[in-house]
Amino acid sequence: MTQVAEQRWRGTPLPPGRHKIPRSEVRASQRERLLRAMLEEVAEHGYAGTTVPRVIAAARVSRNSFYAFFKDKLDCFLALCDEEAVGLFDEATAGATEPAWREAVRRGVAGYLAYWQERPAFSRAYFTEMHAAGPAAIAQRERQSEPYRRLFSALGDRARVEEPDLPPMPALASRMVVVGVTEMVAEEVRAGRTARLSELGDEVTDVIVALIAG
Repeated sequence: MTQVAEQRWRGTPLPPGRHKIPRSEVRASQRERLLRAMLEEVAEHGYAGTTVPRVIAAARVSRNSFYAFFKDKLDCFLALCDEEAVGLFDEATAGATEPAWREAVRRGVAGYLAYWQERPAFSRAYFTEMHAAGPAAIAQRERQSEPYRRLFSALGDRARVEEPDLPPMPALASRMVVVGVTEMVAEEVRAGRTARLSELGDEVTDVIVALIAG
Protein backbone atom coordinates (compact mmCIF):
# COMPACT_ATOMS: atom_id res chain seq x y z
CA MET A 1 0.00 0.00 0.00
CA THR A 2 2.84 2.40 0.89
CA GLN A 3 4.61 1.81 -2.44
CA VAL A 4 1.47 2.60 -4.44
CA ALA A 5 1.00 5.83 -2.49
CA GLU A 6 4.60 6.83 -3.23
CA GLN A 7 4.27 6.14 -6.96
CA ARG A 8 1.01 8.09 -7.29
CA TRP A 9 2.00 11.09 -5.19
CA ARG A 10 0.64 14.43 -6.40
CA GLY A 11 1.20 17.80 -4.80
CA THR A 12 -1.60 19.70 -3.09
CA PRO A 13 -1.51 23.36 -4.18
CA LEU A 14 -2.55 26.24 -1.98
CA PRO A 15 -6.11 27.57 -2.45
CA PRO A 16 -6.55 29.33 -5.83
CA GLY A 17 -7.73 32.90 -6.27
CA ARG A 18 -7.45 35.65 -3.72
CA HIS A 19 -6.25 34.69 -0.28
CA LYS A 20 -4.21 36.16 2.54
CA ILE A 21 -1.34 33.68 2.32
CA PRO A 22 1.97 35.57 2.09
CA ARG A 23 3.80 35.30 -1.22
CA SER A 24 6.83 33.88 0.58
CA GLU A 25 4.68 31.01 1.85
CA VAL A 26 3.27 30.39 -1.62
CA ARG A 27 6.76 30.19 -3.09
CA ALA A 28 7.99 27.96 -0.29
CA SER A 29 5.07 25.60 -0.92
CA GLN A 30 5.78 25.52 -4.65
CA ARG A 31 9.46 24.77 -4.14
CA GLU A 32 8.75 22.07 -1.58
CA ARG A 33 6.28 20.38 -3.94
CA LEU A 34 8.73 20.53 -6.83
CA LEU A 35 11.47 18.90 -4.77
CA ARG A 36 9.07 16.21 -3.54
CA ALA A 37 7.90 15.62 -7.10
CA MET A 38 11.50 15.30 -8.29
CA LEU A 39 12.13 12.76 -5.55
CA GLU A 40 9.10 10.66 -6.38
CA GLU A 41 9.65 10.77 -10.14
CA VAL A 42 13.33 9.80 -9.95
CA ALA A 43 12.60 7.04 -7.45
CA GLU A 44 9.90 5.60 -9.72
CA HIS A 45 11.14 6.32 -13.24
CA GLY A 46 14.87 6.83 -12.79
CA TYR A 47 16.78 10.03 -13.44
CA ALA A 48 16.86 9.53 -17.22
CA GLY A 49 13.12 8.84 -17.33
CA THR A 50 12.25 11.90 -15.27
CA THR A 51 11.39 15.07 -17.19
CA VAL A 52 10.56 18.61 -16.17
CA PRO A 53 6.97 18.24 -17.48
CA ARG A 54 6.54 15.12 -15.30
CA VAL A 55 7.81 16.98 -12.26
CA ILE A 56 5.62 20.00 -12.94
CA ALA A 57 2.54 17.82 -13.37
CA ALA A 58 3.19 15.88 -10.17
CA ALA A 59 3.89 19.04 -8.16
CA ARG A 60 0.93 20.86 -9.73
CA VAL A 61 3.09 23.92 -10.27
CA SER A 62 3.40 25.99 -13.45
CA ARG A 63 6.34 25.71 -15.83
CA ASN A 64 7.25 29.35 -15.15
CA SER A 65 7.35 28.65 -11.44
CA PHE A 66 9.68 25.70 -11.95
CA TYR A 67 12.16 27.84 -13.87
CA ALA A 68 11.90 30.58 -11.28
CA PHE A 69 13.48 28.16 -8.82
CA PHE A 70 15.68 25.89 -10.94
CA LYS A 71 17.72 26.13 -14.13
CA ASP A 72 16.84 22.62 -15.27
CA LYS A 73 16.16 19.07 -14.13
CA LEU A 74 19.69 18.59 -12.84
CA ASP A 75 19.56 21.76 -10.77
CA CYS A 76 16.33 20.59 -9.14
CA PHE A 77 17.75 17.12 -8.41
CA LEU A 78 20.90 18.57 -6.86
CA ALA A 79 18.82 20.94 -4.73
CA LEU A 80 16.85 17.94 -3.49
CA CYS A 81 20.04 16.09 -2.56
CA ASP A 82 21.44 19.17 -0.80
CA GLU A 83 18.32 19.56 1.33
CA GLU A 84 18.28 15.91 2.33
CA ALA A 85 22.00 16.06 3.14
CA VAL A 86 21.32 18.63 5.85
CA GLY A 87 18.85 16.40 7.67
CA LEU A 88 21.09 13.37 7.25
CA PHE A 89 24.11 15.11 8.75
CA ASP A 90 22.00 16.34 11.66
CA GLU A 91 21.09 12.73 12.45
CA ALA A 92 24.68 11.55 12.08
CA THR A 93 25.90 14.18 14.56
CA ALA A 94 23.05 13.76 17.05
CA GLY A 95 25.32 11.74 19.32
CA ALA A 96 27.82 14.55 19.84
CA THR A 97 26.34 15.26 23.27
CA GLU A 98 26.95 11.72 24.49
CA PRO A 99 29.44 11.64 27.39
CA ALA A 100 31.66 8.99 25.75
CA TRP A 101 32.97 8.96 22.18
CA ARG A 102 32.05 5.32 21.61
CA GLU A 103 28.43 6.06 22.49
CA ALA A 104 28.56 9.14 20.27
CA VAL A 105 29.48 6.85 17.39
CA ARG A 106 26.75 4.36 18.23
CA ARG A 107 24.03 7.02 18.40
CA GLY A 108 25.25 8.70 15.23
CA VAL A 109 25.26 5.43 13.32
CA ALA A 110 21.73 4.64 14.51
CA GLY A 111 20.47 8.02 13.33
CA TYR A 112 22.31 7.80 10.02
CA LEU A 113 20.96 4.35 9.15
CA ALA A 114 17.45 5.22 10.32
CA TYR A 115 17.42 8.30 8.07
CA TRP A 116 17.98 6.20 4.96
CA GLN A 117 15.65 3.45 6.14
CA GLU A 118 12.78 5.86 6.76
CA ARG A 119 13.19 7.46 3.31
CA PRO A 120 13.16 4.57 0.83
CA ALA A 121 12.26 6.80 -2.13
CA PHE A 122 15.20 9.11 -1.52
CA SER A 123 17.49 6.15 -0.82
CA ARG A 124 16.63 4.67 -4.22
CA ALA A 125 16.99 8.00 -5.99
CA TYR A 126 20.33 8.78 -4.37
CA PHE A 127 22.09 5.44 -4.49
CA THR A 128 20.79 4.13 -7.81
CA GLU A 129 20.45 7.30 -9.89
CA MET A 130 23.27 9.63 -8.84
CA HIS A 131 25.62 8.42 -11.56
CA ALA A 132 22.92 8.89 -14.19
CA ALA A 133 22.77 12.57 -13.23
CA GLY A 134 26.35 13.01 -14.44
CA PRO A 135 29.61 14.59 -13.24
CA ALA A 136 27.97 17.50 -11.41
CA ALA A 137 26.02 15.08 -9.22
CA ILE A 138 29.10 12.98 -8.50
CA ALA A 139 31.06 16.11 -7.61
CA GLN A 140 28.28 17.16 -5.26
CA ARG A 141 28.36 13.76 -3.58
CA GLU A 142 32.10 14.17 -3.00
CA ARG A 143 31.55 17.59 -1.45
CA GLN A 144 28.87 16.19 0.82
CA SER A 145 31.27 13.53 2.10
CA GLU A 146 33.83 16.06 3.35
CA PRO A 147 31.93 17.06 6.54
CA TYR A 148 31.80 13.37 7.49
CA ARG A 149 35.56 13.03 7.11
CA ARG A 150 36.05 16.02 9.39
CA LEU A 151 33.51 14.52 11.80
CA PHE A 152 35.42 11.25 12.14
CA SER A 153 38.75 13.03 12.39
CA ALA A 154 37.34 15.05 15.28
CA LEU A 155 36.03 11.86 16.88
CA GLY A 156 39.54 10.44 16.60
CA ASP A 157 40.92 13.43 18.48
CA ARG A 158 38.19 13.15 21.11
CA ALA A 159 38.84 9.44 21.53
CA ARG A 160 42.48 10.11 22.39
CA VAL A 161 41.54 12.72 24.94
CA GLU A 162 39.18 10.29 26.65
CA GLU A 163 41.48 7.28 26.18
CA PRO A 164 45.09 8.55 26.11
CA ASP A 165 46.52 5.06 25.65
CA LEU A 166 45.04 4.72 22.15
CA PRO A 167 47.62 4.64 19.34
CA PRO A 168 47.57 7.42 16.72
CA MET A 169 44.57 7.27 14.44
CA PRO A 170 45.52 5.83 11.02
CA ALA A 171 45.76 8.57 8.39
CA LEU A 172 43.20 6.93 6.11
CA ALA A 173 40.75 5.97 8.85
CA SER A 174 38.24 8.80 8.40
CA ARG A 175 38.23 8.34 4.64
CA MET A 176 37.78 4.59 4.94
CA VAL A 177 34.86 5.06 7.34
CA VAL A 178 33.04 7.42 5.00
CA VAL A 179 33.62 5.41 1.84
CA GLY A 180 32.96 2.07 3.51
CA VAL A 181 29.74 3.01 5.28
CA THR A 182 28.38 4.86 2.25
CA GLU A 183 29.01 1.93 -0.05
CA MET A 184 27.60 -0.53 2.48
CA VAL A 185 24.34 1.44 2.62
CA ALA A 186 24.33 1.69 -1.19
CA GLU A 187 24.65 -2.09 -1.53
CA GLU A 188 21.78 -2.67 0.87
CA VAL A 189 19.55 -0.20 -0.97
CA ARG A 190 20.36 -1.65 -4.39
CA ALA A 191 19.63 -5.13 -3.08
CA GLY A 192 16.20 -4.03 -1.85
CA ARG A 193 17.11 -4.29 1.84
CA THR A 194 16.56 -0.64 2.81
CA ALA A 195 14.01 -1.65 5.45
CA ARG A 196 16.69 -3.64 7.30
CA LEU A 197 19.39 -1.00 7.50
CA SER A 198 18.94 -0.33 11.21
CA GLU A 199 19.68 -3.98 11.92
CA LEU A 200 23.29 -3.33 10.89
CA GLY A 201 23.80 -0.64 13.51
CA ASP A 202 25.88 -2.65 15.99
CA GLU A 203 28.17 -4.09 13.33
CA VAL A 204 28.71 -0.74 11.63
CA THR A 205 29.44 0.86 15.00
CA ASP A 206 32.01 -1.80 15.86
CA VAL A 207 33.82 -1.31 12.55
CA ILE A 208 33.91 2.49 12.92
CA VAL A 209 35.12 2.25 16.52
CA ALA A 210 37.87 -0.14 15.48
CA LEU A 211 39.07 2.17 12.70
CA ILE A 212 39.02 5.27 14.92
CA ALA A 213 40.73 3.47 17.78
CA GLY A 214 43.50 2.27 15.47
